[in-house]
Amino acid sequence: MTAARYFARALKALGLPASTPLTDAYQFGDDADKLAALVLAGKKTATASARDLYEPDEPLPHPGEYDVILDSTHHPVCVTYTDAVTVQPFLAVSADHAYREGEGDRSLAYWRQVHADFFKKAYAAEGRAFDPKTVRIVLEAFHVVYPIPNK
Repeated sequence: MTAARYFARALKALGLPASTPLTDAYQFGDDADKLAALVLAGKKTATASARDLYEPDEPLPHPGEYDVILDSTHHPVCVTYTDAVTVQPFLAVSADHAYREGEGDRSLAYWRQVHADFFKKAYAAEGRAFDPKTVRIVLEAFHVVYPIPNK
């Protein structure tokens, strides 16, 4: 099923207007299946991206947007709603944000190591160097709205 069809199904289930826009459909990081499973389990409610790796005309995420999370085969897993977006220096990312990303032991030390490794590769692919002292990170908080989570 395409992300657009999945989103249309979600809108109907949630009672939202058919005109509600789908902002994006994407996979998380290096292990899309593992990270999508963390989202479905309610452990991953935040994500991070490097601000200066966005395309010049590519908008940052905004609160109130709906996205479809995809697995490694580009199949829809869930729909999320963006609650908050901030941009901070890499070294200013908080332990709370690291915990909400849901990965590993959920510590800030783990988050910094895993994300530094990921960003080093991403920057290198762009012919750039990753400097944790100067890089700014887009921090996004979200929650799953479809499938409707068990309470």
